[in-house]
Amino acid sequence: MSTSMSLPINFLPFLLILFFSSSLAIPLSYNVLSFGARPDGQTDSVKSFLAAWAQACGSAEAATIYVPPGRYVLSNVVFQGQCKNNDITIRIDGTLVAPADYHVIGNAENWILFEHVSGVSINGGVLDGQGAGLWACKKSDNSNCPSGATTLRFSNSDNVVINGLASVDSQMFHIVINGCNDVKVQGVKVSAAGDSPNTDGIHVQASSGVTILDSKIGTGDDCVSVGPGATNLWIENVACGPGHGISIGSLGKEQQEAGVQNVTVTSVTFTGTQNGVRIKSWGRTSSGFARNILFQHALMNNVDNPIIIDQNYCPDNENCPGQASGVKISDVIYQDIHGTSATEVGVKLDCSSRNPCTGISLEDVKLSYNNQPAEASCTNADGSASGVVLPNSCLKT
Repeated sequence: MSTSMSLPINFLPFLLILFFSSSLAIPLSYNVLSFGARPDGQTDSVKSFLAAWAQACGSAEAATIYVPPGRYVLSNVVFQGQCKNNDITIRIDGTLVAPADYHVIGNAENWILFEHVSGVSINGGVLDGQGAGLWACKKSDNSNCPSGATTLRFSNSDNVVINGLASVDSQMFHIVINGCNDVKVQGVKVSAAGDSPNTDGIHVQASSGVTILDSKIGTGDDCVSVGPGATNLWIENVACGPGHGISIGSLGKEQQEAGVQNVTVTSVTFTGTQNGVRIKSWGRTSSGFARNILFQHALMNNVDNPIIIDQNYCPDNENCPGQASGVKISDVIYQDIHGTSATEVGVKLDCSSRNPCTGISLEDVKLSYNNQPAEASCTNADGSASGVVLPNSCLKT
């Protein structure tokens, strides 16, 4: 005997509400082609990208901007907040290309800028800064070269994710995180010629809670540079080379300057770089500082300066010769750092005569040069050593 079941009539409105609620939960999607973008590598698509951004930013619901395969030329562009939602994903399956003429964006400071945004994620894609022409101009000592644009900058933003992005041949810095909170950079690949000027891979300043993971960076300047006001920074599983290493600084350029603290650099590899783990400050008065820094599990492959503190940074010997750095460096741990130095001095700690480095710790450091222990050089550096430390520690205890 069969029985038929029927839903109570007053249950139907509940089902309808559930259905429409589920439908509304699907993020809105905006394809840049629908706004007139041309993936032909020639047509400036800035207006189309900004139109897609206006829709996504103006939506009260989560939204996605989709960039299909192809090459999209963009002149400099600002994606401005504040938005009506805190969940915008930009999914890039194509390549964004800077104008071939470097003058078009060369004096704009930034090529692609996100400002005052919250909850923005960039997934995938390639950013091609086409910077080689500007690098050549700068190397020719032409005084009329523009300064160059940073490829991608997030400024005064929070809850940002940059995942699986590739940046190639930036005019200046590749990625800058400035004045931000809670930023995750993961699976990023940065590439530029080893002699390209001022092409830092990732620069972090005046920001807190930034994490950089699982990335490969080869460029003409610092792979990662850490500027004043950076706190609670975590860098893990980064391969660096070519480049100038992972650098805290330069600090102390300004007399009144925010400090850097609570930085961890772990599980990193340096290959053929100018420096490994570096802290550098200008040789002049400043209120800046660097403290609570941990460099651990680092492999050096033929690195010029595997471990270096340089508090006498004075490019071109201008505005600082003969002065002592005011930046105070303290509580820095070098732990499980090993590999090969390309120069005799594998550990160089050149600290300020005004503010000697204190609380420096060398733990299980083993660096060789030509199959012999490297040398160590310390000036105004106090601290301790433990475990196997080669070269022998030169720290004042």
